[in-house]
Amino acid sequence: MRGLNPAPPFSPVETVTDILHGVPVTDPYRWLEDQESPRTRQWLENQTRYARAYLDGIPGRERIRARIHEFLAVETYDSLQKVGNRYFFRKRLPEQEQPCICMREGPEGEDQLLLDPSARGTGPYTALKLLRVSPDGRLLFYEIKEGGERTGTFALFDIENRTTLSDVLPRGYLRGFAFAPDGESFYYVHESSDAIRPFYRAAYHHFLGTPVTDDQEIFIAGEGEKLRLCLVSDANRLGFLVYKFFEKTTTNFYLKTFDSSGPAEVILTGAEYTFRPRLISGRIFAITDRDAPNFRIVELALHKNKGPKWIDVVPETAMRITRWLVVGNHVFVSRTCQTRTYVSVFDFSGKKANEMPIRENVTPRLIGGSPDGDELLLEAESFTEPISVWRYSESSGKYFLWARRKIPFDSRNYCQTQVAFTSLDGTSIPMFLVGRKDVLDRGPQPIVMTSYGGYGTTMTPQFGVFVAFLMERGCLFALPNIRGGSEFGVEWHMAAKRRNRQTAYDDFLSAADWLIKTGRTSPGKLAIFGGSNSGLLVGAALTQRPHLFRAVLCMVPMLDMLRYHLFDNAHVWKDEFGTVDDPDDFAALVKYSPYHQVRQDVAYPATMMVSGDADRNCNSLHARKMTARLQAANVSDHPIFLDYNKFRGHSPVLPLRERIEALTDRMAFLCDQLQLPV
Repeated sequence: MRGLNPAPPFSPVETVTDILHGVPVTDPYRWLEDQESPRTRQWLENQTRYARAYLDGIPGRERIRARIHEFLAVETYDSLQKVGNRYFFRKRLPEQEQPCICMREGPEGEDQLLLDPSARGTGPYTALKLLRVSPDGRLLFYEIKEGGERTGTFALFDIENRTTLSDVLPRGYLRGFAFAPDGESFYYVHESSDAIRPFYRAAYHHFLGTPVTDDQEIFIAGEGEKLRLCLVSDANRLGFLVYKFFEKTTTNFYLKTFDSSGPAEVILTGAEYTFRPRLISGRIFAITDRDAPNFRIVELALHKNKGPKWIDVVPETAMRITRWLVVGNHVFVSRTCQTRTYVSVFDFSGKKANEMPIRENVTPRLIGGSPDGDELLLEAESFTEPISVWRYSESSGKYFLWARRKIPFDSRNYCQTQVAFTSLDGTSIPMFLVGRKDVLDRGPQPIVMTSYGGYGTTMTPQFGVFVAFLMERGCLFALPNIRGGSEFGVEWHMAAKRRNRQTAYDDFLSAADWLIKTGRTSPGKLAIFGGSNSGLLVGAALTQRPHLFRAVLCMVPMLDMLRYHLFDNAHVWKDEFGTVDDPDDFAALVKYSPYHQVRQDVAYPATMMVSGDADRNCNSLHARKMTARLQAANVSDHPIFLDYNKFRGHSPVLPLRERIEALTDRMAFLCDQLQLPV
């Protein structure tokens, strides 16, 4: 391990005190919220120099980079769609910076290049995303992103003539898109970044070859920051979903045919439950938690002058539904029981037709399929097997391999086990342990641990280069299935939702305690990592029990939980976290908000914060403020620094060379702190 770093850059303290529900709350670094101010930019330059002085000098860095290059510079396929007999997808050759959009005639045809982002001449940060293909297979609608931004520009490509059309939606958020049946126009909901009225919510009809400014409004939802309009469709109808994010989140749903000039028909208003519909060949299917906390799939039968009749197609069970697709005359539903994923097949009458064969310890992910066909498209992966893409035929019950990511990693050398530990309140929590066969049952070993603990997201076996690299070096990977997910149904989620959030952090910290008490590791050999909501998790663990950990990698996080909802569109997460506007929410948030729980003169573990200018999900102000506060409070010799990139955002679309360098930095940091061989 390298010697001590010089002191981190100085961050001026300019305390702002808010009185929240009679409680004074201080914020010493609010000035760092202004991303574009000259002071913040200079601070970022200073922080980057400090971080590079440490990272660039780590021994073995070039060997780490070489291995990361082998992991990442491989052929990849993703975003597979099927229209007619054509398959559309993204493909990246081993040394390409960004994936291209390609097409294949039939499952065995040759891959044909349609769109290459490098041909645009705008640099390696330009990425393309396949969104929709017209029903006749003639037009392709795609998104253009720069760096990790959440917004994008949207364009049309003529597949037969291999030309991009002049019809472009400007930079912004797309909330729905549908081709008209004749392919000569399209319908869309779009929030432009440069709109004169940024909170005006409407759906539009655009005719090919005409200016976007001439587009006709076909549905108006209203105007308001806490209003969102989304669009769904089938071959003949448009559905409009209006979400209102007020004290309670409510949903309205409207329906109209493509050729109708009258107002849309009201289907639902003021729904205080989840309602996500799919229009399929004149029918309305939807997933909902209305009278079904673990979700059910329903069909809505419409009756004139009456409310819709709700008919169960896939009833609720103790296993929460995670994904669903309609393919042919069947509904495919994936559900998770504890940590294993099952895929069931139902006909439209609600009769279970089949159970797809899924290997144990493999996570399947439903990605596509057509209501007009028989073929389901899915991805599969495990802790030791990279993503593979498959076609599954319901009529034959057979799988056909589409593509496999050929990462040079020998899965035969690794195995996994499941253990259980007791959390603070006595609840038994399962946990995966994965590693090389020769070290899985030995201790104490270096361990890297993560989890998620929110939004009902279930943690199942998935492959990651991050973990694979560390396991090669004798590190164990620990994944506790903490509450906040849905491993045991909705109750598992509710146990750590909103004002109960601390339960997830107690589970995570109890996992760390168990790993240490059972002799599997020690505080000097334990590292934790996480991004987004998982970044909040490791931020809470870092501030509540700093002496448990040797290293912390906190990526694109939310950390100031008293102000998170004031930036970008984060107010839509109110139902998951609550906000300080509510006194009971405030009482819970202030107790765990990582930024506010940093304590002066504490020996904090080595901490690497990761963020960038383009993040509009978890605004980078969180990472900036947290870095400043930790650096000022820390009395240990461990480095605390910020890895910052102006192109980095919440979308994983950085070019290959940037991803190699970023992962090299993270692996070098953890290898240095955990003293792993490189």
